[in-house]
Amino acid sequence: MNFRFLGLAAMLLLAACASNPNSTSATGGATSGSGASSAVAGSREDFVQNVGDRVFFDFDRSDINAEGQATLQKQAAWLQKYSNVKVTVEGHCDDRGTREYNLALGNRRANAVKRALIALGVQGGRISTISYGKERPAVVGDNDQAWAQNRRGVTVIN
Repeated sequence: MNFRFLGLAAMLLLAACASNPNSTSATGGATSGSGASSAVAGSREDFVQNVGDRVFFDFDRSDINAEGQATLQKQAAWLQKYSNVKVTVEGHCDDRGTREYNLALGNRRANAVKRALIALGVQGGRISTISYGKERPAVVGDNDQAWAQNRRGVTVIN
């Protein structure tokens, strides 16, 4: 009897340790290995998981690179599909530089994202911007990997 219980417990432990087909993408959202999403269409989760909510910037720059432009094209298509959705674009920086400088740089980054979305057909009245400068890091650390993740523009569904 005890052996049956141990066998059942071992099977349950093995099942709990099975690999998960979901993984985290570079955009910060989970993506399914099969391409399917558990997020409700038109929701914040749908946007993060299936579109990507952020673009990254080079050091001390506010211009959008090719990878960021591709993400913004997907964002614009999603926002055109869900035309009742309003967003706020957050501008963020790494922790180097003064608070004032990073707030201004974050503002330039947020506005660069906004201008790109408008150029891609999203109505400007649906997009607000805010700069957090270096005040809300995504990753804590004083190294290139952390800094790269913190230099970002994040499109947040309101």
